[in-house]
Amino acid sequence: MDATARLDHSPGGSVALARVEFMALTILLAEDHRIVRQGLRLLLEAVPDLELVGEAADGLEAVHLAERLQPNVLVLDLMMPGRDGLEVARQVTRRSPRTRIIILSMHSNEAYVLEALRAGAVGFVLKDSGAEELVQAIRYVSSGRRFFSEPISEQAVAAYARKATGAPVDPFHTLTAREREVLQLTAEGQSGAEISERLFISPRTVESHRANLMRKLGVRNQKELVRYAMQRASLPKSTGPRGC
Repeated sequence: MDATARLDHSPGGSVALARVEFMALTILLAEDHRIVRQGLRLLLEAVPDLELVGEAADGLEAVHLAERLQPNVLVLDLMMPGRDGLEVARQVTRRSPRTRIIILSMHSNEAYVLEALRAGAVGFVLKDSGAEELVQAIRYVSSGRRFFSEPISEQAVAAYARKATGAPVDPFHTLTAREREVLQLTAEGQSGAEISERLFISPRTVESHRANLMRKLGVRNQKELVRYAMQRASLPKSTGPRGC
């Protein structure tokens, strides 16, 4: 919370100095690259009406902090370890519904933007944007509006969504949250034992999830699952019948 001063004029003409308090916008920052996170922290801390309340270096931590802190805005990197930014957005939308989500990404094509909107984001800021643009995005989404970095436009995303509506359902959208976590960690090259330890589940449960993944995704063996996971991590698909 911060405060400003104003002049208060009384009926008799005297002037008094009154303090007017206002609530700063609370921000949670989720970015896995430390040097980028430090730069964003300095940027946000320099803006008087923004309050950085937490930082997360991976997707799991981002979900937990968002649920605990309930920030006004989550600034979220699209590519996060542990859970990717899209899955983080989906879970934060459920666990902290008042939190407005801004995705940070180096990708400007409509497929990425549409996936982000479907996951619950309301802002999409490119990483090569200026500092002022991120601050503007935070204020836009906090006021109930959407924000897109140029050259992205809401009209282009809407047109892409209409085109994608009739496309076949992406099997990725049939995966459960836990299956997506296992897929994400598989893409990062983690073994079954490492995934078991990271997610606090048994190795047998990990293998069960992997079997379900292979069945749903139509892959025949572990090698094909790893290949799919790596491709999915580097290029999210945008097909599916859900609207944005």
